[in-house]
Amino acid sequence: MPLGVLPAAVEHLRQADPVLCGVIDSVGPFQPSIEADLWWALVDSIASQQLSIKAAATIVGRVARIGNESGSVDGRPSPETILATDDAVLRECGLSGAKTRYVKDLAAKWLDGTIDEPILRTLPDDDVVERLTQVKGIGRWTAEMALIFSFQRPNVLPVDDLGLRTGVQRAYGLPERPGRAELTEIGEAWRPYRSAATLYLWRSLKNGPA
Repeated sequence: MPLGVLPAAVEHLRQADPVLCGVIDSVGPFQPSIEADLWWALVDSIASQQLSIKAAATIVGRVARIGNESGSVDGRPSPETILATDDAVLRECGLSGAKTRYVKDLAAKWLDGTIDEPILRTLPDDDVVERLTQVKGIGRWTAEMALIFSFQRPNVLPVDDLGLRTGVQRAYGLPERPGRAELTEIGEAWRPYRSAATLYLWRSLKNGPA
């Protein structure tokens, strides 16, 4: 069952935090978007950095079509395909020079075993972040998005996410967006379901991660 609708998570959050209880009641039931394919989730994250949702979707769609042209079974380019694709083709899809290098670095590290998905899924959250951030272009925030949406880890709090900080500011009536320390302190009550709390606060803004 998706993180956002786990009965145990919802019940805990309701009991632990009256403010978040109100957020949950306001948002109501919803179905979080889960991307189980870690490889593609990371490609998508790299391609979408610093872009609007519409622009990112267009570029990711173009990159996905490289998979169709290569005969990929699932319609998405494999790491092997990305690595073999000429940089100019990726640039034509809309990737910047830096993002082209990043997705190729991801593909190379995926193929050489630096990013080993079965092993990653056995590791604690912080170790997953450490491994994923070895890839150029993947920072802590991107790794945390993978933990929430691909690994479905229950206790992730992305303190640098603008959407989460804005959601907390509005819900708690704060004069400004909370910093890392304040957000971490507020989120202590949400353990061990900080991912679900994050999903509800995003949803309260009717958006996803910033």
